[in-house]
Amino acid sequence: MSRIAGLFARKRPVFIGFTVAGDPGIRESFGVMVTMIDAGVDLLEIAVPYSDPVADGPVIERAHVRALRAGTTPDDVFSLVRQVREYAPDLPVVLFTYHNIVYRRGVDRFFAEAAAAGADGVLIVDLPAEESGEVAPSALRHGVDRIVLIAPTTSPERQRAILQGASGFVYLISLEGVTGERDRLSPGIAGLVGAVREKTDLPLAVGFGVSRPEHARAVAAAGADGVIVGSALVRIIEEHPGDEAGICEALHAAIRAMRDALAPDPGPDMLRRERVEG
Repeated sequence: MSRIAGLFARKRPVFIGFTVAGDPGIRESFGVMVTMIDAGVDLLEIAVPYSDPVADGPVIERAHVRALRAGTTPDDVFSLVRQVREYAPDLPVVLFTYHNIVYRRGVDRFFAEAAAAGADGVLIVDLPAEESGEVAPSALRHGVDRIVLIAPTTSPERQRAILQGASGFVYLISLEGVTGERDRLSPGIAGLVGAVREKTDLPLAVGFGVSRPEHARAVAAAGADGVIVGSALVRIIEEHPGDEAGICEALHAAIRAMRDALAPDPGPDMLRRERVEG
């Protein structure tokens, strides 16, 4: 059983935290990831910095800029994944990327390197289902789950086409538009979860706009298996320039609040039992 499958087999809401590799610097970025892990993220989603992150709102876009200015390359990203894998051997890790990065590196090479570094899944956010023919076999060959996106505007027919190549879990976009914090969530989340649930046995995780503990609780109540939080966490890095201790303290508090909103802290003994049973 893969680490992602084992995580969702625990049958409790999963908290997925997002960060951009190399933000605010390559060395500091690993500290951010360690803090997120220690605070209780169940799965770490790591973005490969990109110059034109069209799916991302301004907060995450600025994080990409900071990471690129720090000189972060795909090689650095894989190095960070290896460090995370050494620090947290059981933690699922998913790479969030744009297709140009994968294409420029070579599709099979990218997936081979991702697998060798210890990544469990890859989400190529701007790759249409019709153009995924080269990606799917490489993901399968190297044992990497191919995470797919489904939006509120995705038709039932297109949902089925997208799901044909999916593994690991399905990323459901909670709203129209780019990533970013919102005051309130879309009232249609439960309907989207229910519609996609009819078409797949894969776990469903909801992201985009989830930024508060009450949002996380509402997403879980809507029937989602996981909650994805990005901009609300990335903003903390932006708000504490040059203050590593402040970043870590604020990140830890924000993640604990989100995590506790989903379910009571299971504690280390329960987590150990879950890993053994999974």
